[in-house]
Amino acid sequence: QVQLFESGGGLAQAGGSLRLSCAASGRTYSNSAFAMGWYRQAPGKEREFVTGIRWSSGRTTYGDNVQGRFTTSRDIAADTVYLQMDNLEPGDTAVYYCAAGIYLPPRSEFEFKFWGQGTQVTVSS
Repeated sequence: QVQLFESGGGLAQAGGSLRLSCAASGRTYSNSAFAMGWYRQAPGKEREFVTGIRWSSGRTTYGDNVQGRFTTSRDIAADTVYLQMDNLEPGDTAVYYCAAGIYLPPRSEFEFKFWGQGTQVTVSS
């Protein structure tokens, strides 16, 4: 059972930046299979994929809405994933959820099974 501990978030102005962190504990997956990422959910909308990162290679995937503005990275030794959010827009306002699971190369998909509690990000115009 993987537990996820999120930090960061808060309030920013449009054009500003925020950084989220998420530390994982209790994982049993190997580095070659493990993956972490972020989703977000705005009021009245479905949960949306933001980014995923493969643990061993560091290769990343981003949702279309954040491509070029958000950057995800990881600290393997600390089992921590970071989300650097730059050039924020009011449309980025949402609860951001950290996720952990595996990456499935044959399908080029992430399969996230564990979720954090969520952290609020609010961007004012």
